[in-house]
Amino acid sequence: MSASGYLREAPRRYRLEGAACKGCGAIHFPPRAVCDRCGGRDFEARELSGEGELLAYTIIRHPPKGFEGQAPYAIGIVQLKEGVRVLAQITDCDPAELREGAKVEAVMRRIREDGGFIEYGYKFRPA
Repeated sequence: MSASGYLREAPRRYRLEGAACKGCGAIHFPPRAVCDRCGGRDFEARELSGEGELLAYTIIRHPPKGFEGQAPYAIGIVQLKEGVRVLAQITDCDPAELREGAKVEAVMRRIREDGGFIEYGYKFRPA
C-alpha cells in the first residue's frame, strides 16, 4: 500500500472509526457509501469502543509474504459491543489458549514494514 493510501485509511486503522447511518442508526465498519439496512447515504463518523467478543478464530502457521516472522499467529472475527464484526489479528497471547467467546479489546500494534514504511493498526488481545 502506498503512503498516501495508508494515510487515507488512518481513521479506520487508528481509531476503529466506523460510520453511523443518520437514517436508521445502523453502524458500519468499515464505512460504506450506502447503508445495507435502509439504503441511506447520509452517515456520520463514529468511533467504536474496541471492546468485544471473539466469535471464531484460526491459527496461521504458513503466513503470506511479509508476515513470516509472526507465525504462528491467530486471526479472529470479533463482534464489537456496537454490533459490528471485525476481522483482525489476535495478539499478546498464546494462540493455543484462545477460546471462542473470550472477551477482547483493541490495541494499536505494528502490522508490518514495507520498504522502510512501518504500518500500524489495530489488533485485539484478551481483555
